Amino acid sequence: MTAGIAAGRSARAARARNTGPVAWWLLACAGLVFAMIVLGGVTRLTESGLSIVEWRPVTGILPPLSQAAWEEAFAAYRQFPEYQQVNQGMTLADFKTIYWYEYAHRLLGRLIGIAFLVPLVVFALQRRIRGALVGRLGLIFVLGGAQGALGWYMVASGLVDRPDVSQYRLAAHLVLAFVIYGLIVATAVGLLAPPRAHAAPPGFRLASFLVVALALVTVGSGGFVAGLNAGLVYNTFPLMGGRLVPADALFLEPWWRNHFENVAMVQFQHRWLALLTAAACVALWLRALRVVEPEARLPFHLLGAMALAQVGLGIATLLLAVPIPLAALHQAGAVLVFTFAVWARRSLAAD
Repeated sequence: MTAGIAAGRSARAARARNTGPVAWWLLACAGLVFAMIVLGGVTRLTESGLSIVEWRPVTGILPPLSQAAWEEAFAAYRQFPEYQQVNQGMTLADFKTIYWYEYAHRLLGRLIGIAFLVPLVVFALQRRIRGALVGRLGLIFVLGGAQGALGWYMVASGLVDRPDVSQYRLAAHLVLAFVIYGLIVATAVGLLAPPRAHAAPPGFRLASFLVVALALVTVGSGGFVAGLNAGLVYNTFPLMGGRLVPADALFLEPWWRNHFENVAMVQFQHRWLALLTAAACVALWLRALRVVEPEARLPFHLLGAMALAQVGLGIATLLLAVPIPLAALHQAGAVLVFTFAVWARRSLAAD
């Protein structure tokens, strides 16, 4: 038996040496996606997303490099509703400000693609990745490409009639970013996490999965808040217009449109989903104190603490009418809550 245990430990050590660089590469990619999500939030908050009115995945990697090129880009922007209905009279200098936000967002997306694909090919040639891991990493790469196309599909919705992107497409774009990020983090944790001495109860593992799912739903609801600028109404807490449920929460017909198109209902939903998510995170953390061995509790401690901090950030952002620095911090907080939830969930499944 002793020989068998020693052989098992030796095999795990060999696997760690082989996949350790893969895991750290994935964590670096996750850091880039984290930055991409926050930068995307800033791009939305500064209303910069419609400043580049073409999608050129390859040739668009360079910004305007001359005065004539800047004038051409500005002239193209002036042909679309955002300039005509919102930014009439904007100067070229003002245009450059919003252009650089969107350009940085798109450029970072391209860099993430390169940072993911090139090492993926190298590790595959070195045979550091094989089997199911190849399929998982291939799926992540395909989803990354789809995310780029979805981003343009979102932008295109604001270049037709109204000077704003579709909140449906924005929420889908945001959720897919979190899904990609979560898959990267979960894969890295699975490669780095040591084997568990004791399996967590099945009910606890299910609860950890539900917390991840609830956090993702809350992120999606936040996408609708951003898409409708719903954070700029009812800047009070906990009441909305002196009521727990705002008076105009259900004025659209048919009724289901209120959940996606009514700013009062969209904000109401996000508030309570956020509170429910925070409560679920704290409950999971408290339960982990009883069913998870002490050396494996770190992600649960971080999850509970960050969930409470995120509630505070959200309330402050609302009460102060969504100042950009605080709103960006709130978006980063959402990524951290999701990170710790995914880490906690994946650590329970590590073998």
